Amino acid sequence: MPTYEYKCQKCGLVFEEFQSISAKPLTSCKKPGCDGVVKRLFSPGAGFLFKGSGFYITDYRSDSYKRSASSESSSTSTASTSSSKSSSA
Repeated sequence: MPTYEYKCQKCGLVFEEFQSISAKPLTSCKKPGCDGVVKRLFSPGAGFLFKGSGFYITDYRSDSYKRSASSESSSTSTASTSSSKSSSA
């Protein structure tokens, strides 16, 4: 269920309300004694919240990217191995 933001036209109170998508928008202020008319505000919504291990940017790469990255890393490790052999000789 989403959280909606409302603003009172009378007292200026901004508050959030946890409502069902099918619920009708609120019409009156929640502040005791105010009874002003409220308007639902546009809000950016919530971002994704990833919890736990396993969420990495590379998890969603294309197959061609993964192939080129693995070939690049293997060629880099081969070059570093050959350069270390030549420097020790």
